[in-house]
Amino acid sequence: MSLKTTIGVGLIGTGFMGKCHALAWNAVAATFGETLRPRLVHLADANADLAQTKAAEFGFAKASGDWRALVADPEVDVVSIAAPNPFHAEMACAAFEAGKHVWCEKPMATSREDARAMLEAQRRSGRVAALGYNYIQNPAIRQMEALIQDGVIGTINHVRLEMDEDFMADPDAPFAFKNGAGSGYGALDDFAVHPLSLLWRLAGPVASVMTDQAKPYAAREGRPVETHEIATSLLRLANGASGLLVANRAAWGRKGRIAVQVFGSQGTIAYDQERMNEFQLFTREGDERTQGFRTILTGPVHAPYGAFVPAPGHGLGFNDLKVIEARELLAAIAGQPARLVSFETGFAIEETVHAMARSHETRAWVDVAAPAGH
Repeated sequence: MSLKTTIGVGLIGTGFMGKCHALAWNAVAATFGETLRPRLVHLADANADLAQTKAAEFGFAKASGDWRALVADPEVDVVSIAAPNPFHAEMACAAFEAGKHVWCEKPMATSREDARAMLEAQRRSGRVAALGYNYIQNPAIRQMEALIQDGVIGTINHVRLEMDEDFMADPDAPFAFKNGAGSGYGALDDFAVHPLSLLWRLAGPVASVMTDQAKPYAAREGRPVETHEIATSLLRLANGASGLLVANRAAWGRKGRIAVQVFGSQGTIAYDQERMNEFQLFTREGDERTQGFRTILTGPVHAPYGAFVPAPGHGLGFNDLKVIEARELLAAIAGQPARLVSFETGFAIEETVHAMARSHETRAWVDVAAPAGH
């Protein structure tokens, strides 16, 4: 019996993240030489005409205005979900029930109950599931993680994380979907989940939180803003370290900043997503007169950078990280070790976000629930 060499892909959503998924599916085999080659089978969007147009642009064989038709398509083996957050749960659960693998953008859902339902549906199905936390795929983050695991900066005692963008900074901007309660908490689940995914890789999970949220603008176009653009959290990590996380969607001048500082007993590692191809390393070695941070610029020695570019210093971008994520998903589907944010870890991140929201409401420290299944 011949081994399967292709996998049928269905994509729900044609916006920014939908296009990112399409680019990744188109590029992954050429970049990594995967045996399991994606076939772009079916694309769905609420607007059937738009779905048809984007299917032609992205290279999908079929298009539909009904995502349920895509999930039911027998040629589709894996479903990419790049629809708005409130629809993730229904789509993912239906895909699992149809026996499909799922690649879903973050966050899992806008409620804890929906996220839990997604996790339970995935467990019942036995299918592979991954969440779209592509920043963990960065060769720079991978190298930082390896240095920490090798004890280069000693025992971690403090971590600081910041995520800032300015797409909600204009006080005169119109009311948007992300200003309504139906989109979630705001900066917490729209933003903070990304630095939390990095924290999980670099220092481990969060045990308890103390959080404050803020609304810089109470109303837009006469409608009350129901979400918070700013969230600030004190953290206690499961390993005993302290931490600080700040997320701000109204930070003028910041475009895609995720700043991470990991402080240890023997050194410090620092990173900024706006300079995503480098990180800073300080170790307390050598003559104090010449000690200082040094810049580590990524190159082919930092896998999987070399699959894209044979020379150091040329740099990878956001969409390249999505290609790496697609490669890891294909590896998982093939039964190989993979570096992904699973639904298990994703639900633990969701639990952290919901604990942060409860802390804001109660004005007190809140313990994060133990990971699902533990």
